[in-house]
Amino acid sequence: MKPESRSYRCLNTYTKLMRAAESVTARVSRKMAEHDLTISQFGVLEALLHKGAMCQRDVAAKILKSTGNITLVVDNLEKQGLVRRERSVEDRRYYSIVLTETGRELAGKAFAQIEAAIISEMGTLTEEEQETLGQLCKKLGLREGKK
Repeated sequence: MKPESRSYRCLNTYTKLMRAAESVTARVSRKMAEHDLTISQFGVLEALLHKGAMCQRDVAAKILKSTGNITLVVDNLEKQGLVRRERSVEDRRYYSIVLTETGRELAGKAFAQIEAAIISEMGTLTEEEQETLGQLCKKLGLREGKK
C-alpha cells in the first residue's frame, strides 16, 4: 500500500483512533480500579446515579452493552451491596435496578475522581480540538453501514 493511497490513509487513521481510545481508556480505568470497579460496573453505577432506577434493558442500552452482559454486571454489583433489584408492584415480571446507599456514595466519590481523570486526559487537546474531535467521533458513530 502506498502511503498516499486512500486505503492506507483510512487504515492509518483507524489505527490511530483505536490506539488513542485504548490508551486513554486504560489510564482512566485505573481510577475505576482504585474503587474495585470495571468499566461496565462504573457505567451502570454512573447511569443509575444520574438517571435514577432503571430496568436492566434500559441500563444495557444506556451503556451500550448486551442485556446478557448487564445481567452478570448487575449480579456482581448486587453481591457487593452496591445495587439491588426491586420488583415492580404493577408488573411482577419487571425489575428495576436501584442504587443502594453504599452504591450511591461509591458512585459519587468514584465519579468525581474519574471525571477529573477524563478532564486531565482531554486537557491535552485545546477546547477547539476537543470540539472538532467530538464532532468527528459523532459523525463516525452515527454513520449507517453501507450495504
